[in-house]
Amino acid sequence: MRKLFVLIACCFSLVGFAQTNYWQQEVNYTIAVSLNDKSHSLNGNVSMEYINHSPDTLSFIYFHLWPNAYKNETTALATQLNSDKENKKKLNNAQRGFIDSLHFKVNGQVVLVEKDPQYIDVIKLSLASPLLPGQSINIATPFYVKLPSYFSRSGYDEQQYMVCQWYPKPAVYDRKGWHAFPYLDQGEFYSEFGTFKVSITVPSAYIIGATGILRTESELVQYKTIGAENYKNRKAVSNYKPADPKSTKTLEYFAEKVHDFAWFADKDFVIQYDTLQLASGRMVDVFSYYQPNGNKEWNNSVNFIEDAVTRYSDWIGEYPYPTVAAVEGPKNLSSGGMEYPMITLITSPDAQKEGLDAVITHEVGHNWFYGILASNEREHPWMDEGLNTYFQFRYEAEKYRSNSVFGSNLPEEVKKLSADEFLARIMFAMNSLPAKLPIQTHSTAFTNKDEYGIVVYLKTAIWMSILEASIGKENLLNGLKQYFKDWKFKHPYPEDLKSSLEKGSNQKLGSLFDLVNKEGNFQ
Repeated sequence: MRKLFVLIACCFSLVGFAQTNYWQQEVNYTIAVSLNDKSHSLNGNVSMEYINHSPDTLSFIYFHLWPNAYKNETTALATQLNSDKENKKKLNNAQRGFIDSLHFKVNGQVVLVEKDPQYIDVIKLSLASPLLPGQSINIATPFYVKLPSYFSRSGYDEQQYMVCQWYPKPAVYDRKGWHAFPYLDQGEFYSEFGTFKVSITVPSAYIIGATGILRTESELVQYKTIGAENYKNRKAVSNYKPADPKSTKTLEYFAEKVHDFAWFADKDFVIQYDTLQLASGRMVDVFSYYQPNGNKEWNNSVNFIEDAVTRYSDWIGEYPYPTVAAVEGPKNLSSGGMEYPMITLITSPDAQKEGLDAVITHEVGHNWFYGILASNEREHPWMDEGLNTYFQFRYEAEKYRSNSVFGSNLPEEVKKLSADEFLARIMFAMNSLPAKLPIQTHSTAFTNKDEYGIVVYLKTAIWMSILEASIGKENLLNGLKQYFKDWKFKHPYPEDLKSSLEKGSNQKLGSLFDLVNKEGNFQ
């Protein structure tokens, strides 16, 4: 999700795909990176194993160089931001960023790199030898990233670092071809699954939250010890003590079955830590990292994370990863949140308890709809944002009898309804919002963030409530559990969602799925 509060405050016939023919590419990364907090830059090396599981022979591979999206006024990102009066503010006084010092080698040999004729954050690597089905290659390059000031996901704010979309990344090649699109602020991502081994070197005073398991034992023990004490006492105190404040340290992280890696660094983070036992008995480490002078509701953040993971696990399928975390980011021009595997960044400095709980839950929920069920967010944003919003609204209804769109302006008689009746009433009222475009609209077809939010988030959630009313809540949840079972750690398309929902619910959903192409409000 991108900036939920701002978006919501404004107020196919599809053919099933035979999964027996399914395949997806695999990319396994080894990355070493160091942070220079004087120049706000990264120096790194990446080596990746690219495995061709497709039935096709590849002669080239497209790559995303997304830090270049911040480079100048002519990038796709800048063009998009400049086209909207509100978003234009993000570019005012922004410090630019870029990626360079690249020197790609495949299996140790230098290869030809072609610039994309339109986008400076897309390149094409021509392979010296064709990559046959079932074969793998090693792709390696050094890289240097000048981080931008924080105005769109990645960057720095004074000496807090949000390091996201930061390394050279192969574009997805799937059964529908290559997906080599540029970075955008409105319109998210699509990446290949694999394993990440990441070494991060920073000045010793920094605390880091990142995707994956922290394997540096001394650092992990200190985080857990400090975090457990802060969780117990609910105090916003940063008791972290670096061994040598004037030196550097290197932290090792490991993550598998993920399609991205993000990390966040700050000298002043307050750490909270607890463990969560799932229904299967498996334990998950739960962390939050927040500001000592930030939103005081972050004292409750670990509980919010735990409740979200518990409920989504029950509704859809058990959380599969060993850790989950949330990070409080700086106040910026468009507050809300942004999700990454196992960790999320939240920038909602003025949110009250229910509001902060809702946005943390939404972003943690993206571990399912985006992280585990990795649909193409650029082409089908409703498959992650909309489905996730439906469950966020269910969470708010069950826990608080509240809703982020309507805030506290709800009659008492509505708050006294059962959770299901409350949610049905909310969805009925929400259906009056102007939603001209169909749910099944490419993210780049929306002209502004308000239209994007109403259709992608809210209209899809309303459509989900129509499914629920038509086939029953239990059947809908059974269908979604089937979807999770069929497509976890894969790249589903709308036709795959339909097929799984039909199988799990034992219902025919053709006419209901036709509604994703409907213009205007539902009748």
